[in-house]
Amino acid sequence: MTTIALIDYGAGNLRSVHNALVASGADGVVVTADPDIVANADRIVLPGVGAFAACMNGLSAIDGLIEAMDRRVRTDGVPFLGICVGMQLLADAGEEHGTHTGLGWIGGTVRAFDPAPGLRIPHMGWNDVVPTVEHPVLAAGEAYFLHGYHFADTADVLAASSHGETFTAAVGRDNMIGLQFHPEKSQAYGLATLERFLAWRP
Repeated sequence: MTTIALIDYGAGNLRSVHNALVASGADGVVVTADPDIVANADRIVLPGVGAFAACMNGLSAIDGLIEAMDRRVRTDGVPFLGICVGMQLLADAGEEHGTHTGLGWIGGTVRAFDPAPGLRIPHMGWNDVVPTVEHPVLAAGEAYFLHGYHFADTADVLAASSHGETFTAAVGRDNMIGLQFHPEKSQAYGLATLERFLAWRP
């Protein structure tokens, strides 16, 4: 059976993501913070809700977890999915409440939206996902977003959206993909996205 490690570090909408993965056809979803399970997982999903620094600190506080993720994803090449702040943590740094170091797996910086007149921050609700390159996991559609910061200054954009400015809706490289939107809240489009992730063989 395929093991999908859904990382539990106190900063994710775990039940909803778990249920969405199962509804998308996943078996073997294990909610875990155990580095040994992560080190042997066939796929890894990193959710995230809240502030960049708090999420990064939550990951860092679990002995051996980042190292196990890094080895399994970047050395062994298993498929990886980051969701919302879990996607933002892939960046070099985040600028929410000061500058904080990220995982540095995909170059870029997580920055605040420019608060233009009449622009509601955080960006919340349904918005278009427009692929900028072909990718097996992504398709054009509408997804649910909830965020006040976005992944900027990156060469690895896979899809874009717009909220006063064009922003990154998905990033990716090699066996890694990150989604700014919440597939678990995006109804049929989100479940189809997760189905494609589960079928992805990078």
